[in-house]
Amino acid sequence: MDEIDRRILNALQVDASQTNAELAAAVHVSPPTCLRRVKQLRESGVIQRQVAIVAPEKVGPSLTALVEISLDIQAAERMTEFEALVAAEAAVLQCYRVAPGPDFVLVVQVADMPAYNALAHRLFASHANVRNVKAYFSTFRSKFETRIAL
Repeated sequence: MDEIDRRILNALQVDASQTNAELAAAVHVSPPTCLRRVKQLRESGVIQRQVAIVAPEKVGPSLTALVEISLDIQAAERMTEFEALVAAEAAVLQCYRVAPGPDFVLVVQVADMPAYNALAHRLFASHANVRNVKAYFSTFRSKFETRIAL
C-alpha cells in the first residue's frame, strides 16, 4: 500500500458515494488508475464493504448500550459459541473479545429499555455459560467516527 492507496482510502472513508471521476480528481490520479486501485483494495480485503451510516435517532432504535459479558467457561469452543449467538442478533452492532476484565464487550442498539430487557433475556439470562453482565446506557454520543487514521 502506497501513498495513493492511502489517499484513496481516506477519501472513501469520508464519502464512499463519490463517482470514480470525482474520487480520481480528489486524489490526483487518472480515473482508470483510480478504478484499478479501488478494485485491488476491494479484492485484497482492505475495503471490506461500503455502507450508508444511518442516524439511529431518525429511524427508531435510540438506546445504545455498551455491555460487558463474562463467561463462566472460557474454552475456545464456548467463546466461539457465544460469538455465534450474538452475531445472529441484529441489535448487536459490534462484539469484541477483550482482556483483561470481561470476556466480551458488545455495542447494542435497541428501541428502548423493554427491548433491551428482551434482548438481555434472549442472549444472557437464558444462556447457561454467561456468568456476569454489566450494561452501560448512553445518555449522549459526543463522538462517532468510522474512519481509520491512515
